[in-house]
Amino acid sequence: MKVLNQNLLITGGASGIGKIMGRIAIERGAKSVVIWDINEKNMQAVKAEHEKIGKASVYCFKVDVSDNESVQAAYKETVKATGSVDILINCAGIVTSNKPFAQNTASEIERTVRINTIAPMYVALAVINDMIARDHGHICTIASAAGMLSNPKMSAYAASKWGAIGWSDSLRIELSAAKSKVRVTTVAPYYINTGMFDGVQSKIFPILDPEKTSAKIISAIERDVDFKGIPFPFHFIRFWQGVLPTRFFDWFFGEVFGIYHTMDHFTGRKS
Repeated sequence: MKVLNQNLLITGGASGIGKIMGRIAIERGAKSVVIWDINEKNMQAVKAEHEKIGKASVYCFKVDVSDNESVQAAYKETVKATGSVDILINCAGIVTSNKPFAQNTASEIERTVRINTIAPMYVALAVINDMIARDHGHICTIASAAGMLSNPKMSAYAASKWGAIGWSDSLRIELSAAKSKVRVTTVAPYYINTGMFDGVQSKIFPILDPEKTSAKIISAIERDVDFKGIPFPFHFIRFWQGVLPTRFFDWFFGEVFGIYHTMDHFTGRKS
């Protein structure tokens, strides 16, 4: 679905690639960009930046996307402002630590799953029936390569992203079977240099550039791509998991490529 003249809703749109995708959408002629975020100060700053770019209307709503009541209330306000949501980009996400699973707390696990897995479902549930009724819309969910490749010291995060990918692709199949014109794109990027994964060290694969990654995601939406792995070789992770013995796969990807050690020096954002 082309971004031109469409209303976009971006969760986590006040920072990182959410912020960049909002700007790119405006540059490509979006009618409006709606930012849902928990950080009100950041939202207002981004709104001011976006409004200097083009003619698109920019709206901001403080929303806890892990709270369904907050989501439903914000959606009503969004529809009042824009009339409809044509493109939803589920971009809000968190990672809490690089601790082994045994050292996680119940609250850390719950918070990770609520924001990374349940929240995209809440937001999609708010918009989808209106999209189906109009037979028009696109739902894009930013998951993670960690949703395909298990990684030590981020087990709760990996689990939350596996869940997000499974749900998003199931939704795609349901809509396709119903002959709906509402499309679904699931995105699974490697680490992106936005600050969220500060301290990560990658031996073979480069940390992704946020500007280029954001542009690739918007382009994937415009081309109605079902699944987008970034970088492209990550499309083949599950193939290699299926054909290689587990011990060899763990050695090759974990030790030779160093993926199982990427989180060893993770710090995350300082603020």
